[in-house]
Amino acid sequence: MRPVAWFSLLKSGRFRIHPSRFGLLISISIATPFNTVMAGIQRLFFGRRLAQAVLHGPPVFIVGHWRSGTTMLHELMVRDERYSSPSTYQCFAPHHFLISQWFFRRFATWLLPGKRPMDNMAAGWDRPQEDEFALMNLGLPSPYRRIAFPNEGAVDLDYLDLSSIDQKSRLRWLTKLRHFFAAVSVSTGRPLIIKSPTHTGRIAQLAEAFPDAKFIHITRDPRALYPSTCRLWNSLDEVQAMQKPCEDDLPEYVIECFSRMYNAFHRDRDKMSSRRMIDISYEELTKDPVGTLQRIYDKLHLADFESVRPTFQSWVDTEHRGYEVNKHSLSEADETKIKQAWQEYFQRYGYDETQ
Repeated sequence: MRPVAWFSLLKSGRFRIHPSRFGLLISISIATPFNTVMAGIQRLFFGRRLAQAVLHGPPVFIVGHWRSGTTMLHELMVRDERYSSPSTYQCFAPHHFLISQWFFRRFATWLLPGKRPMDNMAAGWDRPQEDEFALMNLGLPSPYRRIAFPNEGAVDLDYLDLSSIDQKSRLRWLTKLRHFFAAVSVSTGRPLIIKSPTHTGRIAQLAEAFPDAKFIHITRDPRALYPSTCRLWNSLDEVQAMQKPCEDDLPEYVIECFSRMYNAFHRDRDKMSSRRMIDISYEELTKDPVGTLQRIYDKLHLADFESVRPTFQSWVDTEHRGYEVNKHSLSEADETKIKQAWQEYFQRYGYDETQ
């Protein structure tokens, strides 16, 4: 993270760091000047190439709420070698990955855990990652800044719906997004599959910025989505936060984020051509991954599906074998609360009829 991004979190004086996290603070402070120097070196060697870089085909955006299956779908789709995705390292070092990723991939795998804390999915520098982390590390406002300071309330929730921010800020955000995508394209040379739940409420701006882009929207029963998302933030807070987390406001935070994202999504999705978007569900993806992927490819005209069917089927026969969906408990009071707050989602996607 560069100084502009890191010190903007601290300048207000409101962010109180827990003593047990001072080691993490020192590590970040050491990394900051390193990132700045490396960014300058990358500009020196790649500046002209990056200025002329273009995307290798229109991007495909996977959107949907956290814990709705976006990661599973993302990991599956990038098995098609005709596509690529921003990697974890590229998202965590967006200023200089073109000159530094080879070293971290070879010699610094130990810096990351083998599994993600919230769901035990594999982690690693080369795994596909959410570009929201890159945008945050590039100094843009992001709701993910909450991960560092969970006790300071909602952060940058306006950026879950770009129409609510001023035009100058919106153009700055879109410009940095394009530049990051172009840099990843320089590295991969293939069309990108992008996954970020935070993009769910931004589809209007993304569709305008990338006129040929396609969108895959994935849903999940809110009775599982809500407790799973609470568990996600709890897990991240325990591992990543600079504070000892107090989760008293977490339920309201989850409900507020969902409402902001889907108010914007439902406002804008019907204005888009149906040829650019497809809805799928977590339930159908886990039950029939290959059939669901074929429906995506056919509806969005992505590429020839039959040539990649054996790759997807191999995953089903090996890694997906024995897969069991986590069981989540939800109190009657919480179910009543989310049914009231997320009523349109329940009704629009048929979850008001399921038990």
